[in-house]
Amino acid sequence: MTDSPYLAELRNVTFSYGDRVILRDVTLAVPRGKVTALMGASGGGKTTVLRLIGGQQRAQKGEVLFDGRDVGQLDTAGLYAARRRMGMLFQFGALFTDLSVFENVAFPLREHTDLSEALIRDVVLMKLHAVGLRGARDLMPSQISGGMARRVALARAIALDPELVMYDEPFAGLDPISLGTAAQLIRQLNDAMGLTSIIVSHDLEDTFRLADHVIILGEGVVAAQGTPDEVRACADPLVHQFVHALPTGPVPFHHPGPGVAEDFGPIEGRTR
Repeated sequence: MTDSPYLAELRNVTFSYGDRVILRDVTLAVPRGKVTALMGASGGGKTTVLRLIGGQQRAQKGEVLFDGRDVGQLDTAGLYAARRRMGMLFQFGALFTDLSVFENVAFPLREHTDLSEALIRDVVLMKLHAVGLRGARDLMPSQISGGMARRVALARAIALDPELVMYDEPFAGLDPISLGTAAQLIRQLNDAMGLTSIIVSHDLEDTFRLADHVIILGEGVVAAQGTPDEVRACADPLVHQFVHALPTGPVPFHHPGPGVAEDFGPIEGRTR
C-alpha cells in the first residue's frame, strides 16, 4: 500500500476502440475512503474508465494506477491479485440465474479462497445481512425483485472484503424506494468497511447527494472535477448542460451524419 491519498488514478490516458477515441489524455484521481461519482453524457467513457482500472482494457497511452501500480503493466498473476482487492457491481446486477441468492454471493469465495464450507456460510450470511437479505438466502434470482437483485449483487461485490468497489449504473431501473435503499447502502458500506467507491450513474440528484467527489467526463476529456457543490457551480458549458439537464448545449440532440437534403433530396417549395 502506498502513501498516496488516491487509490486509483489515470495519468494522461488515451484509449480508443479502433479509430474511435474514447479518452483523450485524461488525468483523474479517486480519493481513498471516499465515494467518487463518475458522470457525463452517454458514450463519454465512464464504463471504459472502470474497465481500465479493472484491467479488462489497456490504455494505448498513459498510466492507470491502482494503489500506485500500473494496472497495464501487471502480469496475469499480478492482475488477478489486484482484482481480488476490487469489487464490481454490474449494470442490473448480473446475477447467475441458475444459482440461488446464497450461491451467488458464495461464488467469489469459492473461486478465490480456500475457506471451509462452514466459514463460507458465515461470510455469505454476514454479507447478506449487511444488505438486508439474509432471509432471502434460498431464493432464486427469478423469485426476487430488481431492487433485491441489485442488493444481492452488492453483497457479492463485497464478499472478498475489497478495498475498491466499482458500481456501473447501480440505480438504473429502480423504483424510488429501492433507489433510496441502494444509495443508503452504498454510503453506509463505504464508511463502515473503509471502502473506496466509484459510481457511474446518470441519476444526478441522488448521486450528487451521495458522493464526496464528482468527475464529469465530456468529449473524451475531464470537463470538471471536485465536490458536488464545486461541480454544480462550474461554468463550463458542457457541465452546465449536464448538471441542469438542459436539452440544448454542447451535447447535440442529433448524432453527426449526412444533411437532410442529402438523405431526402430537395424539399419541394423550399424558399432560398
